Amino acid sequence: MIDAAKGPAVYSKPSTASPRLFSGHSLRASFLTSAAGKGASIFKMMDVSLHKSVDTLRGYVRDAELFKDHAGAGLL
Repeated sequence: MIDAAKGPAVYSKPSTASPRLFSGHSLRASFLTSAAGKGASIFKMMDVSLHKSVDTLRGYVRDAELFKDHAGAGLL
């Protein structure tokens, strides 16, 4: 199992970004938001994230629908 506190430092080293810019929470939230946006099953997401509560998982999933069908789409 990956230690959430050490994971960002270990897995962000190959990139040019500083590991200090990422926390376990931000990486987990980004992963879960991306998975939700692609229609992943909430139960499979819980298997990966090891959350035991759907309510807790919901706190990590940012609004994946925020920019879908946005009124300003295509303006820039």
